[in-house]
Amino acid sequence: MKSQIFSAITAIILAASGTIAQVVFSSHSSLAQQENIAKIKAESKKGGQVVESQGYHLEFVPEKTEKGMHLDFYLQKSDNHAAVGGAKVTAQVQSPDGKKESLTLKYDANEKHYTALLTSKATGDYKVAILCDISGKKVNGRFGFKR
Repeated sequence: MKSQIFSAITAIILAASGTIAQVVFSSHSSLAQQENIAKIKAESKKGGQVVESQGYHLEFVPEKTEKGMHLDFYLQKSDNHAAVGGAKVTAQVQSPDGKKESLTLKYDANEKHYTALLTSKATGDYKVAILCDISGKKVNGRFGFKR
């Protein structure tokens, strides 16, 4: 009888230890994921999709409007996030139906970012390639959004 009780208690302790180990492990994984998410959000100053490329921080923020999709694009230096104006910025957009369109983004000096209006109202997944020419240096980023 004592051996059965001992076996039962041992099984409970081992099960509890395993559960505790799983909780600690999953908590650690969850904490690491939360830290990564916090880091990404910290890097994403405007709440958009971010690509770091060749010393530049590229952030794309599409916003649905009545006229279509308003595209905001922030081009900044990676080290200090200083806005980079004067670049030639083009968005090559592929609509859900496969139609391709090229838009020139204009720089808004007051807001310190580039903008364009995509008039397509097709629903589905859009693919966007942002092409930047910064004084002859080519910097590109790929993004997407759903409408």
